[in-house]
Amino acid sequence: MGTTGTAAGAAVITFTEAELDPYVTHAPTRRWLTGPGLPGVGELLTFDALRADGLRTVADSTGDPEGRLAPGLRDQLVIGGLTGPDGPVTESVLLDGATGEVTTTYFFHDRPDLMDRRPLAPSLQTLVRFATAADELAALRGQFAAYAGRCGPEVVAEATGRLLALYEAGSDGEVPPFWRLAAVVRPLALIAGPGTRSDLALDLPPRLLDEEFGARAVVRFEDVDFPAALTHEPTRRFLREVGLPEECVWFTLDTDAPLPTLTEHRADDPDAALPVGAARLIRLGYLAEDTSLVVDGATGAVLSWSEPDATLRPLNADVSTLAFTLWLIHRERALDADHALTEAYDQLAATMTRTLAALDPLACDPTPSTPGDDGWRYWPEMFEDEAGGGLYA
Repeated sequence: MGTTGTAAGAAVITFTEAELDPYVTHAPTRRWLTGPGLPGVGELLTFDALRADGLRTVADSTGDPEGRLAPGLRDQLVIGGLTGPDGPVTESVLLDGATGEVTTTYFFHDRPDLMDRRPLAPSLQTLVRFATAADELAALRGQFAAYAGRCGPEVVAEATGRLLALYEAGSDGEVPPFWRLAAVVRPLALIAGPGTRSDLALDLPPRLLDEEFGARAVVRFEDVDFPAALTHEPTRRFLREVGLPEECVWFTLDTDAPLPTLTEHRADDPDAALPVGAARLIRLGYLAEDTSLVVDGATGAVLSWSEPDATLRPLNADVSTLAFTLWLIHRERALDADHALTEAYDQLAATMTRTLAALDPLACDPTPSTPGDDGWRYWPEMFEDEAGGGLYA
């Protein structure tokens, strides 16, 4: 195996004809691996393990001493992996050396009989083209460079249509779930731009929440509803003019006015544990039983306060990204009905986390940032909770 440089200077992974024997017999695949090759690491895929391990079969990787692997899996070649939102590989990427088809699997070393494959691409050439398009959308470069600096519903629809058409053309209309998610969910991050008008993290399109949830389901507050501790004017203005949905899957807004501080909310329980600075934390609502959603009245930061483990954790950068998160969840549930997004729930959860992190990195960053913070993050954990069913339509 050798590496060469692309025109852009990035190292790619290639093989000699001898190195492909006896693993790859499919002629177009051999030409691709000895010619253009595979990129090392992208946002969604990595083939970097090939540098260290070369070509190896699933049977080689598992050992499978008892022969429990399905016959169709044994000779599949392990060529890479899907990367999770936080970096580590989740599923392994497999190549059929006889047909050129690319699939994915989860490795269960203790139970290889449970392993199965999911479609990813009909060929390596198509796989690289699909991955390149997704990477270019995320970075707003290449074929998606024209979207830089643009945002709103029309931009989301345009980017979605363009990416979905590319994937449909490359898979005869049968887009594998992984790429359907990339086309339908990832462009949702183009709905909002930097907060130049709001002085918050994001400027949301006018009436975005009203159009998504219905005007009657969005609550706006008045100045008399705010406690004196809420001094952060951009937050006050957002809650007055934009508001928040009264309810959205894992969040319920407090509609009793005025909004209390966390200290006032627990005033009837003198033994209740409270975080440092509770008197400046304004309770907007709750996420789950015994978990309050609060906003720091001085900074506008949005946090969660878990009473059972007495832990204050970052939730969102501010109320603008909180609103985006709730819109994202509601939009995904509507799209699931049309695109069967939950068909690959685990991949959907990862895509939702990436999409949220594109506009609110803090919401997904496990780096501890408050006293006692253990790095657990509410939204990514809820996305992954298939048993809870929150992402199903």
